[in-house]
Amino acid sequence: MTDRGHQSIEVVRSFLKAMEPLDYDTALAFVAPSCVYINPPPIGEVMGPQGIRAVLKPFFSPTLENEFKILRESASGGIVFLERLDRHRLKDKWVELPVTGVFEVKDGLITYWRDYFDAATILTQWPTG
Repeated sequence: MTDRGHQSIEVVRSFLKAMEPLDYDTALAFVAPSCVYINPPPIGEVMGPQGIRAVLKPFFSPTLENEFKILRESASGGIVFLERLDRHRLKDKWVELPVTGVFEVKDGLITYWRDYFDAATILTQWPTG
């Protein structure tokens, strides 16, 4: 792995680490203003730190904490691939979601983030209302 690849992985890891306790301000400091964030339907695509916050904050509202277990990682320059097990602690249980994420990092900021997962896996376990 190149130095740039290692630096890119560290940016993404730092972002995810800040998201574990839901520290949006710290996490979103790693995101470029023009970052594109894409999730499977029904979530879709948003742009920039405010768009990401607008998606994540309401979704994680029943979450007491997150744990992002990185199972495999690879980087080539500014492109980072992570296979993760995203764990979310709710009031009465932990919910787990296998995810593969693709990130692009430029000048120390995440400029692209796309997660691939089965939305039904999380939505059938998630509290409604």
